[in-house]
Amino acid sequence: MLARVARVLCVAVFAPFDMTGVVLAQAVDSYPPSKIAVVTDQLHGVDLADPYRWLEDQQSPATRAWIESQNAYTDRVLKRFAGRSALSRRLDQPLKVDSVGLPAARGNRYFFTKQPADRDLPVICMRDGIGGKDVVLLDPKGLSDDGSKTVSLLDVSKDGRLLVYGVRAGGEDELTLRFFDVEARADRPGQIDRGRYFGVSLTPDQKTLYYARHGKEGSRVYRRNLTGKSVDETLIFGEGYDPGVGITPGLSEDGRFLVIHVWYGSAATKTEIHVQDLSRPSSAITPIVKDIEARFSGAAVDRRMFVKTNWKAPNGRILEIDLTSPVQEKWKEVVPEDRQAVLESFSPVAGRLYVNYLRDVTSQVRVFQPDGRHVRDIAFPSLGTVSDVAGEWDRDEAFFSFSSFHIPSTIYREETATGRQAVWFRSAIPVESERFEVAQVWFESKDKTRVPMFLVHRKGLVLDGNNPTLLGGYGGFNISLTPQFSSRAVVWIEQGGVYAVVNLRGGGEFGEKWHEAGMLDRKQNVFDDFLGAAEWLIREKYTRPAKLSIAGRSNGGLLVGAALTQRPDLFQAVVCGYPLLDMVRYHQFLVARFWVPEYGSSEEPEQFKTLLAYSPYHHVTKGTKYPATLFITGDSDTRVDPLHARKMAALMQASTGSDRPILLKYDTKLGHTGARPVSQTIEDLTDELGFLFEQLNVKVVPTRTASN
Repeated sequence: MLARVARVLCVAVFAPFDMTGVVLAQAVDSYPPSKIAVVTDQLHGVDLADPYRWLEDQQSPATRAWIESQNAYTDRVLKRFAGRSALSRRLDQPLKVDSVGLPAARGNRYFFTKQPADRDLPVICMRDGIGGKDVVLLDPKGLSDDGSKTVSLLDVSKDGRLLVYGVRAGGEDELTLRFFDVEARADRPGQIDRGRYFGVSLTPDQKTLYYARHGKEGSRVYRRNLTGKSVDETLIFGEGYDPGVGITPGLSEDGRFLVIHVWYGSAATKTEIHVQDLSRPSSAITPIVKDIEARFSGAAVDRRMFVKTNWKAPNGRILEIDLTSPVQEKWKEVVPEDRQAVLESFSPVAGRLYVNYLRDVTSQVRVFQPDGRHVRDIAFPSLGTVSDVAGEWDRDEAFFSFSSFHIPSTIYREETATGRQAVWFRSAIPVESERFEVAQVWFESKDKTRVPMFLVHRKGLVLDGNNPTLLGGYGGFNISLTPQFSSRAVVWIEQGGVYAVVNLRGGGEFGEKWHEAGMLDRKQNVFDDFLGAAEWLIREKYTRPAKLSIAGRSNGGLLVGAALTQRPDLFQAVVCGYPLLDMVRYHQFLVARFWVPEYGSSEEPEQFKTLLAYSPYHHVTKGTKYPATLFITGDSDTRVDPLHARKMAALMQASTGSDRPILLKYDTKLGHTGARPVSQTIEDLTDELGFLFEQLNVKVVPTRTASN
């Protein structure tokens, strides 16, 4: 049991404070005032003072007034940037163009999400036939007056007549589920109330819906009858699993098998798979994989299931399991581990297995027969990233998209029998890709581990240490950062900058060993890698501290928060978005229990020591000359609690010894998830890039593109 004592001490109301508990003089008198109400916790014999615990209460009048004053101050500072208008006009060009998601093929119909150039929000579309016109089925424009509600495509019935979609308010993870009759072009009566849903799946006959919903008690799987008058749902799986366990159901393509994945935390080191044969009404949900310490991800086709796993294969392999006799002794390996590449994902499409590998952090797609015989590899024009391949087992077509930092997304349709490809959609984003150069470099981290980094810049870059540089990374949850198109990167490079992305330990770029080297008590490796990347860029004269900025979001927000508190001398400016920063208390809020397998918990004495050693909120030191920092969060972030950014902004404003601004941009409507109006995205990027350009003394110049 965690020993904890809380004491509340009210001190001089608006005086600054450092984490030693000493009240200090106001550091920057122009900041909005932040009151002090110290709460002292005793954890495992250590006293920890928290001067801004009151800011954890998001709805209190005091917090709301504080947010309003912070936003007003931030707006005044950001709006003064002289190049703001030119920057906003340039961002219009790559963002106000048509963009399209991978299609779901049903019969002769193709369903997909589209962001039209002339609309502020994405819509759900359909093409009747491969060459048909795009028909808008669902437009969120009328769902809210302020554009804060968006729609997402969740599933489509086998015959293409019924569509399940979600309505999201702001950027929260929760959805309301609705049903759309494609023939009638109208919603069907009834909806499923707001919740955090996973694996929403329609049966082929449209009579039943399966889904998981995560609540306070944890994730549970439900079955809902869509034909009767009753709207009751039936709980079928999940009782006994705690809130730190995620559960995701899904149906085989023919609807015969219900496949349930149980994952023990984000980027879990252990996964269970349970299966039910729905063709036999009396059949039970049966564990197929249960007591193996490894990750498994399966897809059922016909009477078998293909499973990607790192069991006895850190880089991943694919097994085949006969669902009529799934005992472990009969499992077959069909695609063995590649020791030189990481198996990222696979898709059973057109009677074949499309396997997406990462080889030195760039995509490679290989096609195999179901028995593992190699068919061919798919070639791409540059170092870049390929999406998962979309398609159905019984159709002779596959869809995938390709992009790189400077190459906008292109969706290809492949005739799987011949391998012939045609462009299904190509983005018309104006960018002169031929003027950009992409390179991959390697450097040694603090412990001599070799770490790769992508650099993107204009051709002919002069290495004189004066190039404005934006460095980003992630380093967690087995997530790989691969070359993908970025409007932020393009605009940055056009202004003479260097855009750098480092592949830190904790990610999945080199398999499970790479991931494990950056989690739990090895998390400091991630920060060391990131700081090593910054030092390499300076040493090789790409930039210098006065020209170096960093940015990160979510776990990447934790990354840059740790970097700015551990080495504030290395950076001029920081953008810290939707971050985790108080790592002693993070696990107590929202869905953060999912992340305990990755970070650990302060409830455990040894893990507490690790977390406290790097927790950014606990390492802000009075008088330190911190970089200019822009914290970004919002009310609708229901994933990473906004309290982290609120508390950290208040503490740093009171503590910094430099004249560089510490700002909080707080959206009272939107949040963590990326779905947002294009106009809002342009404004947000203008704020972020304008902030960085001003701090790095970059004057924005009009940019010539292929379209003007």
